[in-house]
Order: sequence, then structure tokens, then C-alpha cells
Amino acid sequence: MPGRSDEPWETLAVRFSEERLLLVAFLQRSSAINMSKYKLIMLRHGEGAWNKENRFCSWVDQKLNSDGLQEARNCGKQLKALNFEFDLVFTSILNRSIHTAWLILEELGQEWVPVESSWRLNERHYGALISLNREQMALNHGEEQVRLWRRSYNVTPPPIEESHPYYHEIYNDRKYKVCDVPLDQLPRSESLKDVLERLLPYWNERIAPEVLRGKTVLISAHGNSCRALLKYLEGISDEEIINITLPTGVPILLELDENLRTVGPHQFLGDQEAIQAAIKKVDDQGKVKRADK
Repeated sequence: MPGRSDEPWETLAVRFSEERLLLVAFLQRSSAINMSKYKLIMLRHGEGAWNKENRFCSWVDQKLNSDGLQEARNCGKQLKALNFEFDLVFTSILNRSIHTAWLILEELGQEWVPVESSWRLNERHYGALISLNREQMALNHGEEQVRLWRRSYNVTPPPIEESHPYYHEIYNDRKYKVCDVPLDQLPRSESLKDVLERLLPYWNERIAPEVLRGKTVLISAHGNSCRALLKYLEGISDEEIINITLPTGVPILLELDENLRTVGPHQFLGDQEAIQAAIKKVDDQGKVKRADK
């Protein structure tokens, strides 16, 4: 152990303890690296108009706004700087998810990479809450109720009814008539638990086998479909998942072992200070703005 021979034993003991902690941390990180066999990138699509207007978008097929287009391009630049080369891309069947993937591949110069879309990666179905303003809902029902609707695992919002202004726009859309389940069996509202249950068959049957073959996979999806998959892969508890928030347009790296379980927490790639500010912005969407005194 380095150090002067005339140092007091108390100083030597502190130095030894500090170096031991550093060694343990290094060995833990080295162990995680050695256990990591596969890498997976997922992200929540770039910002859309209703994200900016603080409205529940869900299955309404909103497009990316100008900020969202730039977020997707920046995501592609970030992945290019890290030398990612994708073999396969999975998206939902919503425009904002697909367009985000296209822009990322364009920035990477990998437009030829196959893209597969499934409703099972769609955003959570918010039922009767679709199109409503989150802040206004917090005023009407309280911030905690809105937080439960947005972030909890097993709380389901009221279902969408035929009288809802966006019901027919959603269910008359041709893309929902060619899904792997009949139209009348598609959800009318979902909890995060429901999202995970409809997503897992697609993960197990389509995505996971590609990862196990050594393919580098990108999943361009939505806040709640990504949160559901993170919960499953990282073993996040039903209670803790309420604290997981994903910003738009930020790539998330998952390192997986041979059983496709994470060997460490997910990593947001990019400017960490900017990412934390973006996470706070998403969290604050369900709160009532207080006027400055």
C-alpha cells in the first residue's frame, strides 16, 4: 500500500479503507462488464404537438413537432458518435414512433436497416383521458390522482366511450384492422400492467430472439411501453416504477446478460444535466403551476 512509513496508523487505516472501497467499486463494474453479453437501445419518440401542449396523446396519431424532429436527429447523431450499427429496428404503429426511427437511421446513414412495427409497442391507452390537459386534470382531480394515472403500475383510467371525440378516429383507422387481435379486443384503456402484458408476447417472440442471435436492436417506442419493458428487464418493483420517468428523444442503453436481464441500471446517453432537466420537465407536466409570489 502506498504511503509514507511515518504516517500515523489512523491515517493509514483511513487510506486503506478508501482504497478498499475504490477496489470494490472497480471490481463490481468490471464484473458487470464481463457479465454483459448484449446491448439494446430503446427510446421514447421525439416530442409531438400534444406533448408540448401537455395533453394525453396515447393512441391519437400525432406527428412530431419541430422540436421532436430535432430531438430525433440529435439522438441519431449521439448514436453515430458512439459507433452504433443496428441490424433491426422495432417501432409501434404510431407515426411519431416510426418517424423518430427513420430520422435516427438517416443520421446514422443506415436507412437500409429493416424496420418492423407492431401495435404491441404502442403508447399506453389512456382511455377517457385522451386529449385532456394534464395540468387541468391536476386542478380538477388533484396532482396525486394524475400521478397515479400517469405513472403507477396497476391503476387504469376510465375507458374511452364511443362518444369520445377521438374514439372513431382511433378505431376506424385501418392499421388497427390488421393487428394480430380482432378490433373489438383492442384495449379501451390500460394500466402499465396491461401494457406489459400485451407487450411481453412481442418481446418474447420477436425482439428477444433477435437479440439472442447477436443482432444490435433499436426500439423506438413510447414513454410507457419503454417503462413497461424496463420494469420487466430490470426487475423494477410495482411500487418503484412510479418513479421512473423517460424524456423524449433520449437514447437509453441496456446491457443484458445471457438471460436478457440487465447487469446494471439503464443509462441515458447524452448530456446528463440536460437529460435531468428534461426528466423534470416531464414530471412537472402533471402538476399545477404555482404563480410566483
